[in-house]
Amino acid sequence: MRDKIIRARMLRKHATPAERQAWTMLRDHRCLGYHFRRQHVLHGFICDFYCARLRLVIEVDGGYHDTRQAREYDAGRSDVLRQFDIQTYRIRNEEVSRERLQAIIRSAKERSPSPRSGEGDRG
Repeated sequence: MRDKIIRARMLRKHATPAERQAWTMLRDHRCLGYHFRRQHVLHGFICDFYCARLRLVIEVDGGYHDTRQAREYDAGRSDVLRQFDIQTYRIRNEEVSRERLQAIIRSAKERSPSPRSGEGDRG
């Protein structure tokens, strides 16, 4: 786990331009008022952006994710996170925009919470 935390810190320092752009829009509750963490270690994986309240991971993908090996890893990772009732949304570097991020957050917000999560709108 310690290795993952060190790696996450390194990834924060060396973010891609698209990740920096997304973080500018997500940080400090700037996107629809939700709190996000970046390069957050979650169930053994380093997630680009994570919102605990929505149980939402947003991954910003570049060309590296186009390889068969990367696609298989990403799908497996999403499957593991789904077992914990965490939804993963993947967007391409060139798709990063305030409108796209807001659409993802709205979609996650509308999704029914898991009965075991104990979360959801409380009025």
